[in-house]
Amino acid sequence: MSETITRCQWCGSDPLYVQYHDEEWGVPLYDEQRLFEFLTLETFQAGLSWITVLRKRENFRKAFDGFDYKRIAGYDERKKEELRQDAGIIRNRLKIEATITNAQAFMAVQKEFGSFKEYIWGFVNGKPIQNGFKKMTDIPAMTNLSDEISKDLKKRGFKFVGSTVVYAHMQATGMVNDHTTDCFRYREVQA
Repeated sequence: MSETITRCQWCGSDPLYVQYHDEEWGVPLYDEQRLFEFLTLETFQAGLSWITVLRKRENFRKAFDGFDYKRIAGYDERKKEELRQDAGIIRNRLKIEATITNAQAFMAVQKEFGSFKEYIWGFVNGKPIQNGFKKMTDIPAMTNLSDEISKDLKKRGFKFVGSTVVYAHMQATGMVNDHTTDCFRYREVQA
């Protein structure tokens, strides 16, 4: 007799979504390059579904040099045009430009705070916020804290970092635990 595993409803049954939910979403993330990767993917997701971005994630990795923000910060017009022609990614000119701008702003934050991790995790005093949402409909799209972080990122020159994008980033990188309380990952991520 196999026991059924309860997951957050949003991941449905798509194997890619399920794997992302089970292995990555909500796990506290402190690696600089991975934080930049998630920030980049969240900006490209703005206005689209996350599964669309997930399906193109490997293409994004190739197109953006493994999310090497130091390289991205120096992209020239030739590279921008190459990205605009790359059918494997989301070819939004403004989001491509924003990624380059964000790489530059990311490094400026590193210079000021020692690391982007110190900066971003400072908003939650270095510890994930443990929410206790029972149903998916209880989970907000943004909070006062994501408003505050969004405002600060924009002040530092980041683009496409509205409050909803920032909250999605906080969820993805484990700054908040938004697994529903009945999800098997809720307690695992909490630990």
